Amino acid sequence: MTFAFVAKHRHIWPVSWMCAVLGVSRSGFHAWLKRPISARAIYDAKLVLEIDKSFKASDRTYGARRVWRDVLEEGLACGLHRIERLMRQNAMRARPKRRGNPKDDGERSVIAGNILDRDFQADRPNQKWLADFTYIWTAEGWLYVSVVLDLFSRRVVGWSMKADRDASLVMDALMMAVWRRGKADALLHHSDQGSQYTSEQFQRLLLDNGITCSMSRAGNVWDNSAMESFFSSLKTERTARRVYRTRDAARADAFDYIERFYNPRRRHSKLGYLSPMAFEDRAMQT
Repeated sequence: MTFAFVAKHRHIWPVSWMCAVLGVSRSGFHAWLKRPISARAIYDAKLVLEIDKSFKASDRTYGARRVWRDVLEEGLACGLHRIERLMRQNAMRARPKRRGNPKDDGERSVIAGNILDRDFQADRPNQKWLADFTYIWTAEGWLYVSVVLDLFSRRVVGWSMKADRDASLVMDALMMAVWRRGKADALLHHSDQGSQYTSEQFQRLLLDNGITCSMSRAGNVWDNSAMESFFSSLKTERTARRVYRTRDAARADAFDYIERFYNPRRRHSKLGYLSPMAFEDRAMQT
């Protein structure tokens, strides 16, 4: 490591000066320079190329575990600790997760019980759907993003984006999910007690499609924590570090995250580090 430091900075400081300061000999440094590159160093360089490819493809959001699985999928054998070391040496550091719970805005009218009861496991697709909406700031004002998530695969099956947070925002997201997945037997839809979800129009839409309504307890974000986790990923990995001039620009970026990255490619720790779509494909084959 000392010789590598000298080699990297010899165009800045004299070799003799650095060797003296670091307590190594000049002859030893020059012998190290002439030494052939080891097989391990060559393989490390090959790994770094794949690590960099995976890291950039994730928009610099992947940590070592997800990168490791991308590297293994490319047919390169290595351990997790080796990936961690190479990422650290090459200054590839994923952005940390956002912390803190969402704020509750006050009283909610109770219209349904908490049937889900924090049971975030599903045995098949279209058994349990979670729903909620978040917001993205733009120079034109807020853009509200409503999402429906299938708990089986953590796949976003429906979404809607509007400038207003009325009932049509969440209704459009649900209709997209129904259109994509079709009507299902014994389907549970879980959301908070927001006015959009308690509205007569939305409740009628659930009834017309034979969907059972479940709602979180007032002010308890943990009752819908899997949905909050998705929104945390969306903001941490994409929207929180960007400035949007228009709602259309924010809408296009959120669409790109959901449909081009999260659903088909983002490795999910709850799914054995498969993407939501890959997890569903594997489930269909078994």
